[in-house]
Amino acid sequence: MDAPAHSLFARLGGRPRLLQLLRHFYADVRQHQEIGPIFLAQIDDWPAHLEKIADFWSNVTGGPVRYGGGMPRKHFPLGLEARHFAAWLDLWRRNCRVQLPAAEAEEMIRTAEEIGQRLRDMIAWHAAAQPPAES
Repeated sequence: MDAPAHSLFARLGGRPRLLQLLRHFYADVRQHQEIGPIFLAQIDDWPAHLEKIADFWSNVTGGPVRYGGGMPRKHFPLGLEARHFAAWLDLWRRNCRVQLPAAEAEEMIRTAEEIGQRLRDMIAWHAAAQPPAES
């Protein structure tokens, strides 16, 4: 099934352009001093990871629905802090603004900021719901 012509997915140029953005972005992520080690410790197969992330962003941008992987839960055990989210979003903003037309870049940035805030809230809720560690 194709995405509607007015969807962000279609305006981005579909999956090929989404994958191009993600390849550049995650190349920067892997080299980042703060968040690179977190990603490198979790991901063994980068091509498969990029395909999965492209599936996620396809869903989010109005493209074909291909992702059903429970994204938030995968982040709970990683010990992510505000500084990690800030670093990720900084790289995302930079890559979107370089790789995409201005309007689509800003829409992708806003979307990522909203997803990031929801994810931070879910991580905090999950941490608060855990029983205290016994000493």
